[in-house]
Amino acid sequence: MKQSAKLALSAAALGAALLAAAPASAQQVTLMTGPQGGVWVPLGGALKGMWEKAIPGLQITAQPGAGVANVIGVEQGKAQIGFSNSSSAVDGAMGAPPFKQKTSNVCQMANIYPQYFQVVATTSSNVNSYADIKGKRLVAQSKGNTAEAITAAILKLNGFDYSGLSRMNFQASYTDAVSMMKDGHVDVFTLGTTAPASAVMDLASGRDIKLVPVDDKTMEGMRKMNAGYSKLIIKAGTYPKQDQDVPVIGYQTHLIVRCDMPEKVVYDMVKTMAENVSSMAAVNKAIGSLTPKMMAADAGIPMHPGAAKYFKEVGAL
Repeated sequence: MKQSAKLALSAAALGAALLAAAPASAQQVTLMTGPQGGVWVPLGGALKGMWEKAIPGLQITAQPGAGVANVIGVEQGKAQIGFSNSSSAVDGAMGAPPFKQKTSNVCQMANIYPQYFQVVATTSSNVNSYADIKGKRLVAQSKGNTAEAITAAILKLNGFDYSGLSRMNFQASYTDAVSMMKDGHVDVFTLGTTAPASAVMDLASGRDIKLVPVDDKTMEGMRKMNAGYSKLIIKAGTYPKQDQDVPVIGYQTHLIVRCDMPEKVVYDMVKTMAENVSSMAAVNKAIGSLTPKMMAADAGIPMHPGAAKYFKEVGAL
């Protein structure tokens, strides 16, 4: 064999050996976050920073997303990790609307904090119940967002749909939706996020608004559709001029991950999160009381083996 050929083979062998020796975590990962103006975007940035610092070779690319769209994105391999909501992930696993078929490669990574579906109306609109939304002007997030799917569901449970509104608007950004309401173009704004939500606080600075409570009939209907929904309370004083507790539809925000992600990578990610709760809470104070036990609670979809391994080690499972 000629010397040049020997050198080429040696180089190839060395390259293969180096690849084999590379850490399992040395890879690029896409993380789908949420709409601009929501908490998932800055929280995604915080996770990117802590994960890349703690796990050698890991590179995270964050991109905007939404609760339903992220489940589809992870299922189709467009992303490896995404924020979602327990209700949407369960809908995906069941193949229930808005999903066209059952998901098979979406696994649970960790719960993070509760989400509140908030229906915000201008005081002058006289919207005091979900039924009162009929004939009004409404803005919701784009289709593919969990809150938009919930919006469509609550209207249906009250006997009408988007065609029963005088105007329906879809906005990917909370900021744009708030601007529409401030400018008097819409009467009702729906969103699913933490409470207090910065978008609602911004809106309250420019308009007189109120939270519309969920009624028992609608709540029961949502629970029949998906057991991932629950009634939560937004306490009085959460928003300016809110003098009463307001019951709303709730669900869990969690991280989902492709089931074929390497076990060691997911293990390290979950461990990093559990050890850096304060860093996440700096972005969203609702995370401040998060424990491994809460992170490991059943979300209605299969748990990734890497996450399960960590939770078992710390006694959370």
